[in-house]
Amino acid sequence: MHLSDEHHQLRNTLTKFIETEINPHVDEWEKAEQFPAHEVFGKLGALGLLGVKYDPDYGGLGLDFSYSMVMAEALGAINCGGVPMAIGVQTDMCTPALNRFGTPELKEEWLAPSIAGELVGCIGVSEAGGGSDVAAIKTQARVDGDDYVINGSKMWITNGLQADWCCLLANTGEGKAHKNKSLIIVPLDSKGVERQKINKIGMHSSDTAQLFFDEVRVPRRYLVGQEGHGFTMQMLQFQEERLWVAASSLLSLDRLIDQTIDYTRQRQAFGRSILDNQAVHFRLSELRTEVEALRALTWRAIEDYVGGKDATRLASMAKLKSGRLYREVADSCLQYWGGMGFTAENPVSRAYRDGRLGSIGGGADEVMLNIICKLEGTFPAS
Repeated sequence: MHLSDEHHQLRNTLTKFIETEINPHVDEWEKAEQFPAHEVFGKLGALGLLGVKYDPDYGGLGLDFSYSMVMAEALGAINCGGVPMAIGVQTDMCTPALNRFGTPELKEEWLAPSIAGELVGCIGVSEAGGGSDVAAIKTQARVDGDDYVINGSKMWITNGLQADWCCLLANTGEGKAHKNKSLIIVPLDSKGVERQKINKIGMHSSDTAQLFFDEVRVPRRYLVGQEGHGFTMQMLQFQEERLWVAASSLLSLDRLIDQTIDYTRQRQAFGRSILDNQAVHFRLSELRTEVEALRALTWRAIEDYVGGKDATRLASMAKLKSGRLYREVADSCLQYWGGMGFTAENPVSRAYRDGRLGSIGGGADEVMLNIICKLEGTFPAS
């Protein structure tokens, strides 16, 4: 896909912000197991970086989806996985359906301040008993007059401890599992909402929570789109999320390989650098080739999506490949760092911990394979 001067200007703006406002603080945020989302998002919003693909009427830049993916790739310059993921939730996971299907009043109340960085959002789909199996969620929203009354819980919610609102998927009817769900904006300061921190093996600077809803009352006007269409809207939202996951891994993978080249060039064993071993420099070259192949696949999928084509097949492939490749690159690079790779305070061990989520979140590898099999016509007959 051809990238314009405007694409590169956006990339440069974000890269400079990362160098001055994010990376100097990453180690501190990793230790604290949380970064100051409202502060960081406020600064990003002031630069117009939280709504590049959204309508200028709500504070966006009105650019196409490719600009959002340039931003996703540039986020790979951040020295951890947690902060980019939190930003991606705001820009490409909890807001697409609101932008596409929300009423003007709903967008004015929730989308505009989120684009400005005044509010932090999160997406509430996964549950303890229904992660990748979205149809299996149990959270209910019953109608009571002009309100929905919500009961249930959501699991593994990125930004969950700091978020002001949640784009919640809940059952609003008794029909078929794909036609009884709705997306509802839920203010997280509502009575009956409780949050519980989840401790993780990686993505430490990103706060993750389990959310509990006990008779939580929200206005019915907070419905996104039509009642009963939530599953379909969430599937559309997942397409942008999965493309974001793939794009955001590219620069991060390149940097991990670069850092490993530098380290193995300096580290000596048996009278020569580790990098001088053919097994090492061949392997790093092979991994770099795989990253370039992923880049080509990802940007082809993005081009199709921007062009209005159905990108489900390629987006699923890119998501699958990015998660698996991140695991492969991080594991191989850690090996070449030797004992240092097994210590906590270096980029390769952090990448090893953070990158493992890529094959789980946003649809597990096995879900991506199911989607690809169905589209390839190789899925077993039921």
